[in-house]
Amino acid sequence: MKAKSPENEPDFCEVDVFDPERVAKVRKEMLDGEHVDHMTEIFQALGNPTRVKILHSLFTEELCVCDLAQVLGMSSSAVSHQLRVLRTKRLVRFRKEGKMAYYSIDDEHVRELFTLGLDHVRHR
Repeated sequence: MKAKSPENEPDFCEVDVFDPERVAKVRKEMLDGEHVDHMTEIFQALGNPTRVKILHSLFTEELCVCDLAQVLGMSSSAVSHQLRVLRTKRLVRFRKEGKMAYYSIDDEHVRELFTLGLDHVRHR
């Protein structure tokens, strides 16, 4: 008889029974709608390859739009559009120096989130 392996096991419960204590505990800790919406928006923003490349670039160096356009091989207007999305989600920030606007990662939380995602991808 062939032994069952986890790959051959069904990925659903084979009986319709639930644990009321576990369900109550998780419901108590469930995020409210506003937090769910904000989390969804952050992950949607990270769901675009160009925006991921922008964030990765900004990990190395604070850059202006023109620098990012050169790094990514894109137009400045296309980069600006993506930066606007990242800025509205508070993933990047900018500072003005004369006529130049320099972008950087918004804060340590964004850095940690990105690093964890990258670690997860590289772990495979």
